[in-house]
Amino acid sequence: MDAEHDPKTENGDKPSHEIDFVTLGMFIIDEIEYPPPKPPVKDILGGGGAYSALGARLFSPPPLSNSVGWIIDKGSDFPPALDDLVASWDTSVLMRSTPDRLTTRGWNGYDEHQNRAFKYMTPKQRLTAEDLTPTLLASRSFHLICSPNRCRELVSEIKARRSGLTAPDGSSLPRPIFVWEPVPDLCTPDELLNCTNTLPVVDIISPNHSELAGFMGDNGLDPETGEISTKAVERACEQLLGSMPLQSFAIVVRAGEKGCYVARNGGRKRKVVGQPQRKKTPKPSALLHGGLRPDTDMEALFAGLLQDPEGTVAREEIEVDPGVERWLPAYHIGDAGKDKVVDPTGGGNAFLGALAVALARGKSLEEAAAWGSVAASFAIEQVGVPVLTSEEGEGDEKTEELWNGVNVNERFEGFKNRLAFSC
Repeated sequence: MDAEHDPKTENGDKPSHEIDFVTLGMFIIDEIEYPPPKPPVKDILGGGGAYSALGARLFSPPPLSNSVGWIIDKGSDFPPALDDLVASWDTSVLMRSTPDRLTTRGWNGYDEHQNRAFKYMTPKQRLTAEDLTPTLLASRSFHLICSPNRCRELVSEIKARRSGLTAPDGSSLPRPIFVWEPVPDLCTPDELLNCTNTLPVVDIISPNHSELAGFMGDNGLDPETGEISTKAVERACEQLLGSMPLQSFAIVVRAGEKGCYVARNGGRKRKVVGQPQRKKTPKPSALLHGGLRPDTDMEALFAGLLQDPEGTVAREEIEVDPGVERWLPAYHIGDAGKDKVVDPTGGGNAFLGALAVALARGKSLEEAAAWGSVAASFAIEQVGVPVLTSEEGEGDEKTEELWNGVNVNERFEGFKNRLAFSC
């Protein structure tokens, strides 16, 4: 297996530059079949790896595009047009030629209700931590699409392989953010225990509404209307969070036209009494780990833990983080929004790529989910990926990137105003 393009040229066993996002999702060439009379389409760039990379790339115009990492294994049948498309994104993609095999290909079938069926048409090439170069290993965030057991293995392997690495500037690597997307086939009640055993090692678990319901033995639909049940989503999230009271993690449920539901444990932390509190931008890892639920009896569980050399810390010196429980709408809503949705393939993956890269850059969980919603909106407006173009600015204005003719930041600002919160 020859490396055709290493991420911006590796320097021995050291990272060559900073990476914000890496996905271990596979690259797949898609064939999509629709109900008649709509004709099928072939040789479409696809797979969870490609779409999550797209989500991160949408919010990473050059030179930030170099901070997006992913892997493509090119078989003997790899279309030249996809080479050009991938190159136009200018990411830190690791392109590997595998001429002795066919590229991983998948068949996607949709019925009149947009229900999706999927099957592999050629053998798949699964990615592992050993496939990551030093530059990719040093990423600030990782997107994993796998079973619960496989997720725990990957997190352990990535951490072990990172242990001897330093950042490009020689400093220690920060703790990476792990975003886990469960595979649909194993979102079943039999896997619920494995799921809860996996939650302590990740920062985000993000199933869609159907996958979350599958863990609970439900279908996640309102029995009267047949629509996605927001109450079922909230109830399942509450059960998962309640099952792990001494762990802090977040659940982001992708619920199609209902938008997404964000739920995170709260916690308690020391605050300095008698001094003005300066607002600081939290480190990405601090956003998600180390907290406990507000109703946890800290004194009973950890008597004497929060003490200073002079004695116990006063109760008023403990600041409570209430956590997060919030629905965010989909970007495309209403009848006009539905007309914009051409093909939902890859929308969830793009959501998670944008969410992960936002967290890696220090954004709050809610803002990161908003990034994800905007990224998903671009992914579903056409068959395949959105079209990237550029527009020369006037005077001293820099070249502007456009996706489907739209500036990503402008779309995000408009969406943020709809959400009525400050990012």
